Amino acid sequence: MTTSYLMGVDVGTQSAKVIIFDTEGNVICEGKQALRKMNIPAPLLAEHPDDDLWDALKLAFKRAIDLFRALNGDIHQILAMGICIIRCCRVLLKANGELAYPVINWMDKRLNKPYEYTDACKDTRYITTASGYITHRLTGEFRDTCANYIGWWPMDNDTLDWSTDPQAWKACNLQRDRVLDVVKPGEILGHLTQMAAREIGLPAGIPVVATAHDKAVEALGAGSLDEGVALISLGTYIGAMVHGHANVKNAKYFWPFQAAIPHHYLYECMGVRRGMWTISWFRDQFGATAQAEAQNASLCVEEWLNQEASRVPAGCEGLLTVHDWAPPSDAEFRKGAMIGFDGRHTRAHMYRSVLEGIAFTMKNHMDKMAQELKMPFRRLIISGGGANSDLFMQIFADVFGLPTSRNQLRSSAATGCVINAGMAIGVFDSYEQAIEKMVKRGDTFFPDMSNHAFYSQLNHGVYRHINASLDPLLQKLSPLVD
Repeated sequence: MTTSYLMGVDVGTQSAKVIIFDTEGNVICEGKQALRKMNIPAPLLAEHPDDDLWDALKLAFKRAIDLFRALNGDIHQILAMGICIIRCCRVLLKANGELAYPVINWMDKRLNKPYEYTDACKDTRYITTASGYITHRLTGEFRDTCANYIGWWPMDNDTLDWSTDPQAWKACNLQRDRVLDVVKPGEILGHLTQMAAREIGLPAGIPVVATAHDKAVEALGAGSLDEGVALISLGTYIGAMVHGHANVKNAKYFWPFQAAIPHHYLYECMGVRRGMWTISWFRDQFGATAQAEAQNASLCVEEWLNQEASRVPAGCEGLLTVHDWAPPSDAEFRKGAMIGFDGRHTRAHMYRSVLEGIAFTMKNHMDKMAQELKMPFRRLIISGGGANSDLFMQIFADVFGLPTSRNQLRSSAATGCVINAGMAIGVFDSYEQAIEKMVKRGDTFFPDMSNHAFYSQLNHGVYRHINASLDPLLQKLSPLVD
């Protein structure tokens, strides 16, 4: 019997990944390529250099296909690919589909405002998202998923199509003929062109399938559809979300985004900007000695740092990290901070404090969402590379006081991609059946309730009040240095 395959294409802030699955949910192989360092031409600006998204993705495809061939895989048995590309970017295209300007990353403050014409972008014909751009590179179509338009876009999240309200277009400074056509998640965007097929090593004609924005695709791929089950996605942006069935209006503590299942919604609270980036930053800036020690112990540096930090008591003996390395749009003056140093503190305390700060921040945002939804969380699923850390998983369980699980494949966005791809071509009868087949459950961590009690006291008594105490000073600092 011939085995069939599906491809998940996942391009995030820091890397591009291509994963090939069989239709029973088994991972066959993976290709990965790191993105280049972001261009930061000025504070709070962020651009992807040159054509980095596409260049990195081509290398990821090549590595995946080379491994697939080495395993005697038949590329003609790859049925479809689902694509999940970094959300909340703004991409300006020429009439021929080439970049008119470097891709503007989601951390750039220009994305806090509607699109503005500038002379630097005079060749712009289309304004789109990163998924619209990669769709064009793969298929030649000027088409995109309707579920990746977050922010200053006139998208109607009830009809899953462009708004018919002229005022919505005016507010976003856009016109209908300047944006791409859209399709729903689980629908075919187009087919792989001859040119793209030659560049990435696949047969032309493979269906390229729409998903949603990256966090929604992760939520689908994590299998977090049940009520009260929240996903925390550990990426450069750390988000938390839960599925829902209504496009809730005027929510105060969460956003109702389109889910990766058409006419479903994803409720997402505020998260941590540059969350996992902070951990990479710490490793790169302070981990040279740890790197040498890890090599001597035949471990990777992350494992070594986790082992060190696991010997530090909960609460890091008073060392607290505030995760505002990339501040929110409503408080651009904020900056990251570590406070509470004394003579007890070591590199291990600092590293664990970074992890605990992420967990505290997410709990405080998620508590507000749960209260507004009148739906307490009963279980967490953690996705992303950080879920490999037993220490980080236990910190989440202890801070939240909830069972906390991870799936066998940490990159749940790729799983979500192949679920959408399989639905588009009839491999699965329903999303529920697809999840049952494709999502492989992993470990569950249960809270240490004594740690939970201490974390709750530390959070309610101190951590929740740090911003209010630091904001007046940071408001004075920002004009002097920014």
